[in-house]
Amino acid sequence: MSRIEIWPPFFDMRRCPANFVKCPAQTVQSILLGGRDFTPAFCGCFDLLHVGHLRYLAEARSHGDCLVVAVNTDASVRGLKGEGRPVVPYEERAELLAGLWPVDFVVPFDEPDLELTLRALLPAVHTKGTDYTADTVPEAPVDRELGIEIAICGDVKTRSTTALLAASQPAPNPEGPD
Repeated sequence: MSRIEIWPPFFDMRRCPANFVKCPAQTVQSILLGGRDFTPAFCGCFDLLHVGHLRYLAEARSHGDCLVVAVNTDASVRGLKGEGRPVVPYEERAELLAGLWPVDFVVPFDEPDLELTLRALLPAVHTKGTDYTADTVPEAPVDRELGIEIAICGDVKTRSTTALLAASQPAPNPEGPD
């Protein structure tokens, strides 16, 4: 049986003494599907949060009454973005996301795509950012197989963590090093 880690949205040490609540995927599905539609969102690594992330998550939340955000693990981010990434470790990224108003749960994933998470949670809607179309979503065949609707959400992709990191680097000195 697969296991999935859940980050509770309103972390309370009195109710949850550990950083993660670990539940079998079937238990998570039961908790989340208790008569409610829910939407998992996946739009990258969430390494440095920016307004584009919040706008995406807010629109994704409008597609259901519970938003589950799947976030790349640290190893997955390194595989996608290279050494030096993530800037922020998974546990902190998860806690930050869980504190945002649109987010109900955060789950990590280490796979190259969201297929296993989609199969475990069986959401009503799978959201992706505007850098995709319904036809280019990598998990589209799985979504169709499972009867999951695809929704494209958020602003036109003009913001990215990679661009923020590049902009934060000092400009090269045209006269050479000091």
